Amino acid sequence: MHFSTLFTHCPACGSDKFIPHNVKSKSCESCGFVYYVNASAAVASFIVNAQGELLVCRRGKEPVKGTLDLPGGFVDENESAEEAVSREIAEELQARVTKAKYLFSLPNEYEYSGMTVPTLDMFYECTLEDTTNLKPSDDVADCFFVPLKEVKPELFGLKSIRKAVGMFVSERLVD
Repeated sequence: MHFSTLFTHCPACGSDKFIPHNVKSKSCESCGFVYYVNASAAVASFIVNAQGELLVCRRGKEPVKGTLDLPGGFVDENESAEEAVSREIAEELQARVTKAKYLFSLPNEYEYSGMTVPTLDMFYECTLEDTTNLKPSDDVADCFFVPLKEVKPELFGLKSIRKAVGMFVSERLVD
């Protein structure tokens, strides 16, 4: 559901004269406040072990619970994307990142609390201190390594992750 149908009153003054301003914003006829919906920052990680296998996770929570995913999540306030990558991997896998290299970004939509949140997903290739003792935690139900040639992007539930996995795997299999 688009944000404009959920937010009916101005967050600044409480007026019910909170109307569409343009396709990505609403404005208040009472106080002049304009609210823009911009993409939320998120990160995802490609982790390849010494055998050339990609780490994939199984989502433990909605949206798309039970589908495959990459470790990652939203960037917190006052946090860099690199800090978010390290924190998310620590939370989800109980592992420590020793290197994080930015690869590319993709737009996405994330369904949360009945609302479609636009996101900008930043993808990193990460090296972990240890890939042998990963412990799925937080919103990760399971994690395991898959040989690159056996990775099936269509099994990943989130649109940007699915596209990114396809790009990453096809690039690595050509090399």
